[in-house]
Amino acid sequence: MANTQALCTSFKVDAMNGLHAFGASVIRAATTKDSYKAALYLASATKDASTTVYNTTGEVSGTNYTAGGVAVTTATAPSSSGTTAFFTPSASIVYSNVTLGTSFDCMVLYNDTSASKLAVGVYTFTATTVTAGDFTLTMPTNNATTGLVRIA
Repeated sequence: MANTQALCTSFKVDAMNGLHAFGASVIRAATTKDSYKAALYLASATKDASTTVYNTTGEVSGTNYTAGGVAVTTATAPSSSGTTAFFTPSASIVYSNVTLGTSFDCMVLYNDTSASKLAVGVYTFTATTVTAGDFTLTMPTNNATTGLVRIA
């Protein structure tokens, strides 16, 4: 099978149930936003809209890569334009000095604050390997057209 880019269906339901806070939330009686992480997956994994939580099945492994991935910088609060709400991490996602010898082509963004590590989205890119280098996912412009997480 293959990885397929999609906003996770479970995320849409979770968002309606108030289980994600990309910005400070007073609705949930919290004053801080949730923490998010980005994990990388092998090209042979099967991550798609049906992905519900972070798990290690199909996750890459290698030198200087920690299971669960890396923290995502969320300094920019969610916004909207017209009928579309959007959110994009405020910095590129960087996996530093890694060696990942097996082909990978997917990142899963997930809520690390939630006990079950709720999935947000599956994002695909050209299959690659890395040898003793940084792997960087450059974030798109934070707007209603290209934002990483968009709900229209």
